[in-house]
Amino acid sequence: MSISMHSASVPIFTTMLGNLSKWLDKAEAYAAERKFDPVVLLGTRLAPDMLPFTRQVQIACDGPKFCVARLAGVDAPKFEDNEATIAELKARIAKTIAYVNSIPAAQIDGTEAKDITIPRREGSHVMQGEPYLKHFVLPNLFFHVTTAYALLRHNGVPLGKGDYLGLGS
Repeated sequence: MSISMHSASVPIFTTMLGNLSKWLDKAEAYAAERKFDPVVLLGTRLAPDMLPFTRQVQIACDGPKFCVARLAGVDAPKFEDNEATIAELKARIAKTIAYVNSIPAAQIDGTEAKDITIPRREGSHVMQGEPYLKHFVLPNLFFHVTTAYALLRHNGVPLGKGDYLGLGS
């Protein structure tokens, strides 16, 4: 049996975004325990020229949202990119998970060879569905989720590999 485009995307998206949401819970608990405002974490970066934590979460949500929309041939919902609290980031993650789960598998499956147009600053780029998912969306999702994990971990939030994989508490 071959793997489907839906099974290679939506479950991975929802798992990783769900894990990210749980890390935000741990970040809030850590801030409360240490008696600091958790909003401090939202602007953190590892280098001056990198995007801050909030943008990492926003982009981690945008990839799956746009992926299922493009594969299904529908418009993706618009998010304002104005989250300023952990609760607002968690709400964005929840909206993203709900959206990717709302697209029926039948609209995504069979899109391996479908031309997908990706808008870029330097002009649109066209890829077929399977390489778009495997070589663009999934690596970007893991990059931004891993960066968010690293930022929280760097700032002392007690996360481990089990949390990353969704095996933690």
